[in-house]
Amino acid sequence: MSEENKNNDNIEEQSSPEQKEGEHNVNGSWHKTISLRGMYEDWFLDYASYVILERAVPYIDDGLKPVQRRIMHAMRDLDDGRYNKVANLIGHTMKYHPHGDASIGDALVQLGQKDILVDTQGNWGNFLTGDRAAAPRYIEARLSKFALEVVFNPKTTEWIPSYDGRNKEPKTLPVKFPLLLAQGVEGIAVGLSSKILPHNFVELIDASIDHLRGKEFALYPDFPGGGLVDVGKYEDGLKGGRIRVRARINKADKKTLIISELPFPQNTNSLIDSILSANDKGKIKIKKIEDNTAENVEIVIYLANNVSPDQTIDALYAFTNCEISIAPNACIIDQEKPHFVSVTDILNKSVKNTRYLLTRELEIRRDELREKILFSSLEKIFIENRIYRDIEECTTWKSVIKTIDKGLDPYKKSFYRTITEEDIVRLTQIQIKRISKFDALKADELMKGFLDELKEVQQHLDNIVNYTIDYYKRIKRKYSKGRERKTEIRDFENIEAATVAVANEKLYFDKENGFAGTSLKKDVYVCDCSDIDDIIIFRNDGSMVVKKVEPKVYIGKDVIHIAIFKRNDERTVYNMIYRDGVAGRTYVKRFLVKGITRDKEYDLTAGNEKSKVLYFTANANGEAEVITLFLHQRPRLKKLSFDFDFSELAIKGRGSKGNVVSRYTIRRIKQKEEGISTLGGQEIYLDETIMRLNREEHGKKLGSFKGDEKIISFSESGEVFFYGYDLATHFDEDAFLIEKYSEKRVYTLVYYHGAKKNYYVKRFIPEYSERGQEFVEKHPKTKITYFSKDKYPRVKLRYDNEGKRKEREDEIIDLAEFIDVKGFKAMGNRLSQHDLWEVKIMDSLPEEEEVEEEVVDESEAENSDDQMEMDF
Repeated sequence: MSEENKNNDNIEEQSSPEQKEGEHNVNGSWHKTISLRGMYEDWFLDYASYVILERAVPYIDDGLKPVQRRIMHAMRDLDDGRYNKVANLIGHTMKYHPHGDASIGDALVQLGQKDILVDTQGNWGNFLTGDRAAAPRYIEARLSKFALEVVFNPKTTEWIPSYDGRNKEPKTLPVKFPLLLAQGVEGIAVGLSSKILPHNFVELIDASIDHLRGKEFALYPDFPGGGLVDVGKYEDGLKGGRIRVRARINKADKKTLIISELPFPQNTNSLIDSILSANDKGKIKIKKIEDNTAENVEIVIYLANNVSPDQTIDALYAFTNCEISIAPNACIIDQEKPHFVSVTDILNKSVKNTRYLLTRELEIRRDELREKILFSSLEKIFIENRIYRDIEECTTWKSVIKTIDKGLDPYKKSFYRTITEEDIVRLTQIQIKRISKFDALKADELMKGFLDELKEVQQHLDNIVNYTIDYYKRIKRKYSKGRERKTEIRDFENIEAATVAVANEKLYFDKENGFAGTSLKKDVYVCDCSDIDDIIIFRNDGSMVVKKVEPKVYIGKDVIHIAIFKRNDERTVYNMIYRDGVAGRTYVKRFLVKGITRDKEYDLTAGNEKSKVLYFTANANGEAEVITLFLHQRPRLKKLSFDFDFSELAIKGRGSKGNVVSRYTIRRIKQKEEGISTLGGQEIYLDETIMRLNREEHGKKLGSFKGDEKIISFSESGEVFFYGYDLATHFDEDAFLIEKYSEKRVYTLVYYHGAKKNYYVKRFIPEYSERGQEFVEKHPKTKITYFSKDKYPRVKLRYDNEGKRKEREDEIIDLAEFIDVKGFKAMGNRLSQHDLWEVKIMDSLPEEEEVEEEVVDESEAENSDDQMEMDF
């Protein structure tokens, strides 16, 4: 390395008399050296700190970024109760914010759309559709009443010079509310970012009160677009936590889905784009999509023929932005440094700050009242004792002050502080007109008002926690209307993409060359598949492998079975007979293939070379056929054929060797009888937390299902639906009873008929239908009072005796005797001809002994004493 290049490491050279500071000699010329390391350490760090502190990350004290704080301050400057043009607000904010009008305008529109601090007028865009706001010259804004009450107080504000030194701006605004959690925030700085999700206005106030009372609380996000949220991994908003948000999707009918609420932060345009993209890729199959969004979201999805709406809903969650995963990252500025905190920390800090600000306001008011009381006392003494006359002979200002001070000497001990020259000067400024009209009684009354208020202020200071709680309650009463939770908290089931993907490809097999794939359209068609499926391949030598669906992949020439592989499948049973080695014994086995490693070769035989599969079937529901085995003729072998029933063989794992079916050479195998399932019905459970079916014993057992058996569901809207037991089934959100359907079960319903204004009772057996049916007439005032599946339900009637000459006593009605089972659509019988005050639920009578001898479905037996009271 030459001497000149050593300067790259910032090595100092010896200076000559002609050398200036920071220069070095290269080929006889002096050059100035600038160290990149120094530039990076100083300039870049300064830039990073500036972006973090002054642009991207909110301050925990008021929950605002600098641009938002300056907008609020500028709006307060211009506030006169009327709307201001946004262009004027932007221009005024530029006195405090040095980054141009575009950033100010965008920040103001975002504040306006959050509908907390800014009262808007005009076209401010629509966060539901993604439409932008009109130009600043066309729209107007003013501070909301909430902002005026909660955000500003110049007496408790710390002021700092603006960027050019011409004005003053607040260091932070004295916000007495957890504004940061109510609005949420997102910002990207240099080396870190902040993402705090919005929370519910009312829940934040309730949590603040709970914190002051020493109670525990939990806060979860709430988004303006509604939707559903799973907060199981929210981790209190800490970095590393995660939530899942979903659109609310309802089935209008078997061919139509409606999205009525959006997942944060999606809008209708971005959501529709993701749905169309998934459709183009073949992940879902839809015929048409319409956006009817106006005041409320309404995206209508029309499904293609023979497409399951339940599976499509799951596919929308799996392949589109109908489900979004969000990672919160609560980064805030506290004492001029960034910190990563939890939602609970932010709320606790806000409550502490609010209590401090309220204390400061009370202390300031207390001091103001003390000063008013002091000066009112001085004024009264000065006038009533005619001290003003003593100064008539004074010839100098100094003597005037001294004379008044001497006149006040007898009263100084009663004042809370020392009387100053400034106080005396104020007395000299009292006008003669005011002295001449001085009313002692009125002055005493005014003084009493000050004293009463001072006592009240001091009481609040002595009980500052209760005062702060009352403050939060007042804010809640005044501003909580219309701010109820919009996003429903719910546990989500995990959707496996492979189980809901639409079969958008066709699988082909080139038997001659041993290739399989979706691009081999001239070869043998195998089945429909999706591009994320796996295929399972069995070969003649007893080997097995699972590969991903590809346009073209080599799988071998001696393939005996190829199909789509379903991971953890407990219903598909493989029946196989193989010869062990060249001349070994013949084994038979039944096995499942649940989990495997993709592309790994598995041997299903005993492991000897040249083993061969003689018989193989794949049975989707565990069928076990009967086969006939024909043997080669041998000396002293009298029986050359025999039957074998696979149902007699236990189902084991794929690694089992199997049982010896014959020690002689088998010539041929022929299927004698088709098999029936040996697995029995499928045990189905309902997880009532997420309202989904499962076979993992989560939740309530519905029963054992097989064939075309159905599930029945009753909803609060007065409709009954029938479903299969497919695990992808979606039930109505207002379903109050879901169970296995029985054609003999009788249900009893007591309801208030809105149109006839009386209570009715009906007993009915639902009639199976592929469409939803009304079991009670719809009316705004119709209300289900009692619904039971017991055999002998009872109710107590309490009569309305007000204004009646003779009081009617309460009456217990056995509903099974009161009314016979009628048609499904019958109105039923009026419960009483007299006015009823209340229909009270009673315990049902026990069933007779002979009922125990009847054959009753397990799920029905388990739920036989279920009864419920419904209130719409």
